[in-house]
Amino acid sequence: MKKNFFWQIIIAFILAIIVGLFFGERAELVQPLGDLFLRLIRFIIVPLILATIVVGVTSAGDIKKLSRLGGKTISYYLITSFIAISIGLTAGYLFSPGKGLDIVVESEAAVNETEGFVQTMLNIIPTNPMESLTSGNVLQIIFFAIFLGIGIMLVGEKALPVQRFFDGLAEIMYKITGLIMVLVPLGIFGLLAPIVGQYGLSVLLPLIKLILAMLVACIIHAGIVYSSAVRSFGKMSPIVFFKGIFPAATVAFSTASSAGTLPVTMKNAQENLGVSKQTSSFTLPLGATINMDGTAIYQGIAVVFIAQYFSTELTFAQIMTVALIATLASIGTAGVPGAGLIMLTMVLAAVNLPLEGIALIAGIDRILDMMRTSVNVMGDASASVVVDASEKRREAEATAS
Repeated sequence: MKKNFFWQIIIAFILAIIVGLFFGERAELVQPLGDLFLRLIRFIIVPLILATIVVGVTSAGDIKKLSRLGGKTISYYLITSFIAISIGLTAGYLFSPGKGLDIVVESEAAVNETEGFVQTMLNIIPTNPMESLTSGNVLQIIFFAIFLGIGIMLVGEKALPVQRFFDGLAEIMYKITGLIMVLVPLGIFGLLAPIVGQYGLSVLLPLIKLILAMLVACIIHAGIVYSSAVRSFGKMSPIVFFKGIFPAATVAFSTASSAGTLPVTMKNAQENLGVSKQTSSFTLPLGATINMDGTAIYQGIAVVFIAQYFSTELTFAQIMTVALIATLASIGTAGVPGAGLIMLTMVLAAVNLPLEGIALIAGIDRILDMMRTSVNVMGDASASVVVDASEKRREAEATAS
């Protein structure tokens, strides 16, 4: 069944490209299939995140273990994000996509401004948890779920009915996710064909070097960093890893949303990669909101691209500033389509590059977004594999002693 599903996704992917290229903008007729899939995914995101994180926290058993789990997860995300931005900057200089580019910048192109790092951190704390649930604010839902789980642990026996409720809700959401997963090939076809039809080759050719730089950097990061991590720390074959997370990566590519792909990522990690529900319930929702390796790669390439277009030489201090800001800004960047473009304004402002440069990339940002989101999702999965293996080794050592 899994093998058939794998080939169904491959066929849907190929058909979407063929239909998009052949029918052009008329390919938007299949858009409702993609919209149906997206609505079904969004329908389960909030209850899935709430239930699984509460279960993940309570199953940790104690605050000390929870802190250890959180420390390992966040450390992994920050380290891989820093490596990703370094690869992005290197790819930008190797490919030099901004040199000799003959495109006129439209200065009126604008992007919503960010609220800054400190305010973003403060906004994680919900003033009304119910409002966070209804609005789908993922970071605030995670914060609420973590503290709800901690509260259940601290109360103990009296809170067992609440704990059992969330256990049951999590199992229900896993089953519903399984039902929706059947529609993944249909969703990929419906989402991808209109995008291919909209862009075509004429839009992509002027910026082909930028697209290639992004593609190569993403492949290198996934192929070297994630492969090394899952092999060395997760004791898993990279082939098994990439094949197991492939369905989630293709959904991420089609939707350009880490948060929207979360249900599929969780199912793949548990069933294909053997990650425990306890670990995946904690690491993956957290990763969907704070782990943005693909976005970090994009920041590095985009900054170099814009600097080259405006014939600006970046100093070593500016390059290090880009690396630091992009790594930190990935925490709190929403896992939704286009978030990387918003994040780019912070990085450009930090090194005094013209914000008008965003207009250069805005036309093909959706294409770049699809690539970086796939890397984001693979990064979340690799973290769950590494952290889970670490926890299992610790438990085995404790049992042996």
